[in-house]
Amino acid sequence: MDALDIAFAEARRYLASLDTRPVASRGTPGEMRAPLPTHLPEHGLPTTEVVRAIAAAAEPGLTGNAGGRFFAWVKGGALPAALATDIMCSAWDQNAVLASTSPAGAVLEEVAGRFLLEALRLPSDCSYAFVTGCQMAHVTALAAARHAVLARHGWDVEAKGLQGAPVVRVLANAHHHSSVTRALRLLGLGSDCVVPLGGNRPGRVSPDVLRTALALAPDAPTIVILNAGDLNIGACDDFATLCPIAQAAGAWVHVDGAFGLWANASPRLALLVAGVERADSWATDGHKWLNTPYDCGMAITRDPRAHSAAMRMTAAYLTTGGDVRDPMDFTPEWSRRARALPALAALMELGRDGLAAMIERCCDHAAAIYDGMAALPGATGVARPTMNQGLIQFNAHDGSNISDAVIAAINASGEAFMSGGTWDGQRVMRISVCGWNTNSGDVVRTVAAAAAALRGLR
Repeated sequence: MDALDIAFAEARRYLASLDTRPVASRGTPGEMRAPLPTHLPEHGLPTTEVVRAIAAAAEPGLTGNAGGRFFAWVKGGALPAALATDIMCSAWDQNAVLASTSPAGAVLEEVAGRFLLEALRLPSDCSYAFVTGCQMAHVTALAAARHAVLARHGWDVEAKGLQGAPVVRVLANAHHHSSVTRALRLLGLGSDCVVPLGGNRPGRVSPDVLRTALALAPDAPTIVILNAGDLNIGACDDFATLCPIAQAAGAWVHVDGAFGLWANASPRLALLVAGVERADSWATDGHKWLNTPYDCGMAITRDPRAHSAAMRMTAAYLTTGGDVRDPMDFTPEWSRRARALPALAALMELGRDGLAAMIERCCDHAAAIYDGMAALPGATGVARPTMNQGLIQFNAHDGSNISDAVIAAINASGEAFMSGGTWDGQRVMRISVCGWNTNSGDVVRTVAAAAAALRGLR
């Protein structure tokens, strides 16, 4: 048996165990270190021995997030075609930076990008980039935004940098994700540039609040950041109203659609993100609701020129140009794997109807978990899912908040994996359903695990 045979056997064994293995890892750091050498080997080890040792080291520390009962964070499990294609990507070892370095990578990325825009119902002439995750999707799209808003003020940020540039103002949904803040830091804009915007509905920006904020500095280069799917309650901004307001004031509108943008692929749920196609850029992540392996973020912009201006780099030794799009013109990397291929595989495996059905199924399961738990003694429903995110609070007989203890008990049972959060100053349990293989049986097992945890704590 060679190293690849061992690797495939271990992968199959893990996948086959998902329905019965504890969802939470129960291994200790010592158990994970034990199968490995204590120091760098003086001489190389046989490849089969290396693979077996690493598999043994990982086993006690693996979580079951690829299965149907992982609800802690917004994580899907890789679809079969996406996983298989990802394995081929590693075997082919293509550098999909240019059409000249990997014709297959560049051509298939073109097809993946076209299918992506069709799936998300975004304009067909948008540019796109496949990056490592939503964090770098924000960096890429906001770099295009930075270029555009400063160019309107006569400033070439790629040539001159930010020193002496007009100050860029960022108006963002007060519930924006921390990855947005880090993107702004990486781009040299800093976290202090953010003006948080609220409204009279939880997680949503009010049109009047946006108008007031825009009017305070009408001549400043401005980026507006809105949410498609708040991390806690799945709230989405009113894009149909807010985008025209911001754009009429000369602002660039960027949408954090890490998972919520995929609601636009569902005829039933698209109303939640109505008007999202009016924005100027979008960031999303394949490993969330498209259920690809990790390393599959997507940055999309309405302005390909701004996108390319922010990213493009050339060198004398590179072969560029031609009939096929060079991925490097739109991504922040030189060397990169063909990460668009698992996304292409997932979109082809699902099709338009399968993608919509998967998204809707996740939302239905999230609501079912919420309803089942909210009916338990000691449970209080805080936010019923309108999408795939919900919040529940648990209290002891004396009224004390025991949400974190319930979460810990559920996770220790191995039946499901949940995570906590804070909402209105109170600790709560988050419900996040994103996996393609979550089913009604997983819902029943998860609610039962919560009931057992409550009985043990109350």
